[in-house]
Amino acid sequence: FELPKLPYAYDGLEPHIDARTMEIHHSKHHNGYTNNLNNAISGTDMEGKTIEDICATPGLSGAVRNNGGGFYNHSLFWSVMSPNGGGTPSGALADAINDTFGSFDSFKDTFANAAKTQFGSGWAWLCVHKGGKLDVCGTPNQDNPLMPGVGCGGTPILGIDVWEHAYYLNYQNRRPDYVEAFFNVINWD
Repeated sequence: FELPKLPYAYDGLEPHIDARTMEIHHSKHHNGYTNNLNNAISGTDMEGKTIEDICATPGLSGAVRNNGGGFYNHSLFWSVMSPNGGGTPSGALADAINDTFGSFDSFKDTFANAAKTQFGSGWAWLCVHKGGKLDVCGTPNQDNPLMPGVGCGGTPILGIDVWEHAYYLNYQNRRPDYVEAFFNVINWD
């Protein structure tokens, strides 16, 4: 696996997410998950599998679980943000959000609550299930909805990292402010 290049500069999400946090988060944290994952699967039957297949492996544990989740989660995270983000979704996604949550504002409250109340480090997710039903959930650590038995399922289409390394330099202990700022950079397209 290779560390993905960001589709924007480190300062591209300012003022909502600062350049220093982005640089450390991408070049140190995500790079570390990438290298540690490669080391953990080297010479095993996991070598050559997709990251989705690795994450979906029943009984996944230890370094492969933590670093595989960290690699997958962050790869998605960078792609769901944009310097031109924010606003509201349109088309089929907007329809699905309205059908599932009643309104975009209700979705936003549900998603933000999942992110704000995730105890300790983890993630909040918007997932789509077979048939198109949407769901919001949270996972601890580097777990994600692809992993069996996390109490959260479906295919993640939006995720927010609520580990302190994602926001602490700019927001310190104010996770709710970071979560609110995240909505300004979501790439709904």
